[in-house]
Amino acid sequence: MRLLVSVSSAAEASAAMAGGANIIDAKNPLAGALGSVSLEVLREIYTAVGGTRPVTAALGDASNDGDLERDACAFAAAGARFVKVGFAGITSPSRVAALVAAAARGAILGSDGAASLVAVAYADADRVDAVSADALVPLAARAGARGVLLDTADKGGPGLRVLMPPEVLARWVAEAHQAGVFVALAGKLTADDLAFVRDAGADIAGVRGAACEGGRTGRISMKKVTLLRTLCDGDQPASADFSVSI
Repeated sequence: MRLLVSVSSAAEASAAMAGGANIIDAKNPLAGALGSVSLEVLREIYTAVGGTRPVTAALGDASNDGDLERDACAFAAAGARFVKVGFAGITSPSRVAALVAAAARGAILGSDGAASLVAVAYADADRVDAVSADALVPLAARAGARGVLLDTADKGGPGLRVLMPPEVLARWVAEAHQAGVFVALAGKLTADDLAFVRDAGADIAGVRGAACEGGRTGRISMKKVTLLRTLCDGDQPASADFSVSI
């Protein structure tokens, strides 16, 4: 299982890499669950990574097709291998499908086909009036997403482990794999939660607060990342098919 660490700056990216993070995710933790960094900051992070890791970037929650396609294009052009988009406030499956398609199209256009979309579902979808995690997987896969991320929208509320019983989460991960997309799990994960995520069959574990001194709005700690990476390395990749494509 690979470790994704969300960073807000080039300095944090360097600390995450020094700790052994497999994937560097550009995100502004002060702007919500999927807060977006500026394009300038993304470019700085991409430069700091220097091609040694995949870089992903959060774009926030979608609203307008045209704006979303332009943003996905711009972030992909700035170095994001994957762009992540959520759908808070949208419960219409057809509307979500249209937004997924727009973001996927933008990522491809911005990178000559090298970048892809990760569609984000929320385990606490009822708190933000979003389409359910179960509904998101098939429509996202059909509309062009390469992966799905299950996260929590309310960072002041319960984490993924509280919201999703193990058997329910494992079923969701299996259905996503069957739909042909890779799976990342996040949502206030701690070091103690990584076995739970691994047992569910996830390809990627995503963290922010667990990798920081002072919580998710603090600063990335190389030592904490090292511990988290060690815990992620305690198994074989969830799926050979997906591990080679991330």
